[in-house]
Amino acid sequence: MVKAMVITPPGGFGNIHLREIDGRAPGPDEIRIRLHASSLNYHDYAVVSGMWAPTTPRIPMADGAGEVVETGSAVTEFKPGDRVVSTFFPTWLSGRPEVIGFSSVPGDGIDGYAREEVTASANAFTHAPKNWSHAEAATLTTAGLTAWRSLFVDDRVSPSSTVLVQGTGGVSVFALQFAKMAGATVIATSSSDEKLERLARLGADHLINYRGNPEWGRTAWELTGGRGVDHIVEVGGPASLAQSMEAVRVGGHIGTIGILSGVSASLELVPMLLKQFRLQGVLVGSRENQIDMIRALDAHGEMRPVIDRSFALDEIVPAFRYQESNRHFGKICLSF
Repeated sequence: MVKAMVITPPGGFGNIHLREIDGRAPGPDEIRIRLHASSLNYHDYAVVSGMWAPTTPRIPMADGAGEVVETGSAVTEFKPGDRVVSTFFPTWLSGRPEVIGFSSVPGDGIDGYAREEVTASANAFTHAPKNWSHAEAATLTTAGLTAWRSLFVDDRVSPSSTVLVQGTGGVSVFALQFAKMAGATVIATSSSDEKLERLARLGADHLINYRGNPEWGRTAWELTGGRGVDHIVEVGGPASLAQSMEAVRVGGHIGTIGILSGVSASLELVPMLLKQFRLQGVLVGSRENQIDMIRALDAHGEMRPVIDRSFALDEIVPAFRYQESNRHFGKICLSF
């Protein structure tokens, strides 16, 4: 028997419980994995809190990392003992986006990784970065790959680029780290001077407190000498999009990732027409994107994710309560 956290309709923190479920041997194209970690994302919060509640009992959490314990007869990519990390879209292997919605996403449309063991398609995992802990690897599935895709798949951030990141959540911190890994100049925003100081220690070149400076888009524009920001990782949603449009350069790129301030906004078309920038929706990435990201991390060697705090598997509700408080910097993990 395998311990798992199960959320039942209509969702909400009072409807998630620890249960024991059956494990199973892998089929020919499957691998069986002893899971050791997961990490929290806004999408997971929406599922568990009841905002986007499942209609049937569901094991939550899209991110999972652990060790292969058994492989199916047709599997050649993995062997027992390999350290692996899950993919957000198990059926999107490569190429252009081809998935709409979350019907195939672990922890939402299918069971996820808030459990001790899983048997799944070999395509549902990739190798983890070398010498990373399971908790570190688990941060990559959603937050890490979202930042990677925005910067290096949908755009081509380089040492000559200026990148703007918003806040101190997982995607934003990863975007800062990846941008600095590429040699770019980074402008970071936050409502907390203390968090801005931590972003500076991670390499941010310019800092803006958006609470004290609500017209931060103009400030970012001026910091570039009036050229504008090449690439903006937009996680705020409706409350920040207008300022992102103010900051972006002519022909620049805004990767629209977050909905922290809501799901609808009015869009002024004239600035978009005048600046001719790209407004690109980003929903994580493909398995091939993840493999490329991990290859780059292995080559770079020094980068590590920022983990604020870890909780036990059965402490999943306190973990999400901590996420709600917005006191964290970087990722919150489950380690088990």
